[in-house]
Amino acid sequence: MRYLILQEKDGLTFVALPETHMYQLVALFKRLYKEIDKLTIEDRPQLPTVLAECADLELLGSGLAVVDGLDYVSSLEERFAALPESQYPLISLLTEIRALQAQLEFLRDEE
Repeated sequence: MRYLILQEKDGLTFVALPETHMYQLVALFKRLYKEIDKLTIEDRPQLPTVLAECADLELLGSGLAVVDGLDYVSSLEERFAALPESQYPLISLLTEIRALQAQLEFLRDEE
C-alpha cells in the first residue's frame, strides 16, 4: 500500500492506494492541474496540492484519518461530473477519472 499526502483547502488528506495504481493517481492530478484552466466555467473545482507519496504512514493526530483510494477517486468524479460543462476538456478528464475508478472497483471486487 502507498499513501499520497494532499494539501486540501481545509487541511491534509491521506489517500491509500495499492502501489500498482498510485502512479495513475499522481498522473491524473498532473493532468488535472494542466487542464483545469481550459474549462470554460468560472467556478472550477479546487484541486489539492500533492505534497508527498510514501510507503509507510503512521498518523499521530487523533483527528487524522486515511481515505481509501476508491472513495477519494469517487468523490473526485462526483465533483467533476457535477460541473455544468460539456466541452472536450471536462469529458476527457472525466474519462480518465472514471477509468481509474473502474480499475479500483475491480481491485476491490477481486479481494
